[in-house]
Amino acid sequence: MEKHELVIIGAGPAGLSAAIYGKRAGLDVLVLERGAGGGQITQTDEVENYPGILHATGQELAEMFRSHALKFGTEIRRVDSSKVELRDGKKILITKKAKDTIEIEADAVIVATGAHFRRLGCEGEAEHIGQGVSFCAICDGAFFEGYDVAVVGGGNTAVEEACYLTKFASKVYIIHRRDEFRADKAAVDKALANPKIVPVYDTVVEKIEGNGMVENLVIRNVKTNEASNLDVAGVFMFVGQEPDSECVKGVVETAKEGWIITDESMATSVEGIFAAGDVRRKHLRQVITAASDGAVAAMSASSYISGLRH
Repeated sequence: MEKHELVIIGAGPAGLSAAIYGKRAGLDVLVLERGAGGGQITQTDEVENYPGILHATGQELAEMFRSHALKFGTEIRRVDSSKVELRDGKKILITKKAKDTIEIEADAVIVATGAHFRRLGCEGEAEHIGQGVSFCAICDGAFFEGYDVAVVGGGNTAVEEACYLTKFASKVYIIHRRDEFRADKAAVDKALANPKIVPVYDTVVEKIEGNGMVENLVIRNVKTNEASNLDVAGVFMFVGQEPDSECVKGVVETAKEGWIITDESMATSVEGIFAAGDVRRKHLRQVITAASDGAVAAMSASSYISGLRH
């Protein structure tokens, strides 16, 4: 069976930071990534709050992380899926790619699988995914050149992606169930100064309608209970996140929603398994906190592996 000292699941900022610190600590590191890697940051058009980087796209920053990890000789392997099992006290990763299944034993594991955007759950949403309902402005924004669109949410992601969409759309409605946005003041000020952006406060989306493509939203004001229609060609959902923690489901302790519970050293409830980045239970999910988590997790894993040796 293939064996490595440290296996990291996920090649976003947390996973790649862990790889950099793990390699610098002299560990044999393998990073398993699904898809193109880079994490959710690759869906962000503009990053201006990562210290030392005055401005970069999410894709550019992700590539910087990747190049840095590769500089130290990190092995990054693409797989379709990964799952962690415990067998006789050993940590075994079951990876699949196409029809091949490979089992890997690891002295320590860092789960850095991140999170994904939550669905709104309203009527018509599932039927229109890919037909006007989107969870990625960078991926799909250009399809709405000259059309009116809506963004649902009130956090940083919603407000920042609404600004990005103004590059294409004629008008961008930001629908939020509260009377003010939760995003940073700088992001809110920038959005509200854009003449293409129209805030729709105290409002929820109850139904998405359209014959094939999205044509209309049925919205309701939560204070007046008044329902109305909003004619848009697309709607972008940014209403929170859910953890991608399936690879350790039933193995480590998680919160009710699936977020992995760790201590300050990023250790989970299972000795030798650590978690870093957006997948763990934490207050702030940003690139800088993911990178910090990765560094801490790698050094904790290094100490754990050193203890095994001695």
